[in-house]
Amino acid sequence: MKKLLGYIRLMRPANVVTAVADVLAGMALAGYFMGTASYLPVLLLCLSTIGLYSGGIILNDVFDAELDARERPERPIPSGLISKKAATLFGGIFFFIGIFTAGLYNPASQYLAAAIMVSCLIYDKFLKHSAIFGPLNMGLCRGLNLLLGMSIIPSAIQQWWFLAIVPIIYIASVTMVSRAEVHGGSKKMLYFAALLYTLVISSILFFGIRQGNLPLTAVFVLGFALMIFIPLLRAMKNPIGPNIGKAVKAGVIALILMNAAWASAFGMVQIALFIVILLPVSLMLGKAFAVT
Repeated sequence: MKKLLGYIRLMRPANVVTAVADVLAGMALAGYFMGTASYLPVLLLCLSTIGLYSGGIILNDVFDAELDARERPERPIPSGLISKKAATLFGGIFFFIGIFTAGLYNPASQYLAAAIMVSCLIYDKFLKHSAIFGPLNMGLCRGLNLLLGMSIIPSAIQQWWFLAIVPIIYIASVTMVSRAEVHGGSKKMLYFAALLYTLVISSILFFGIRQGNLPLTAVFVLGFALMIFIPLLRAMKNPIGPNIGKAVKAGVIALILMNAAWASAFGMVQIALFIVILLPVSLMLGKAFAVT
């Protein structure tokens, strides 16, 4: 049982739920749920993102094993609970699931799944410690994940691909903040993150206005803003590691509310409400398993 929990800890289950929210938001942006919709493609693409996100985060810990041995020795790999070889195989299986299930739906989804896997591996192996390209690469993984959801109607990607820039900016800023969660950071970095958060919020509200769905969009955006800014403001007052860690955790899980806001901006209120239901699930998993 202890080893089983170790494998689950490697997956960061609270974060995996946010990846499912990305894909559901992408489907809403594509307009998939406007008419009679088959739920098999929804299931396949949700399984795909679960596999891709899990594979990426597991192999992140594999590549970080030596660093974690110094900074987070309690994690499954440095503690000796899970070997690097076993974790690598575990992550590879999830990557296979991610690409295979996407391919069962259509080639566009499979190409995007492969691009997400490559982006994850590039981040894990090469760009993680780059101050600029690391956060951008991590953001790219989330942007591609939104497009994976859109690929449920491949033509929608051509129309709305640029919306993926918003999660790229948001996750890049969260990743930038996360670099200081062990040793603390500077207030300037946190203020810059706040500026980027504001840009993201403004973008969602703009599309809420453009699509004629501002009132409901504003409700979800308000929840999103409160969830990310309250811990960030605390970290600004005292930028120590634990405070920054809480801001990062909130930033990751708040993706669910951001995705709900996207769905509501495009008139998919029922999907937005379903995405919100994922929030307590992620929060409960976040109490049991590490988010960062």
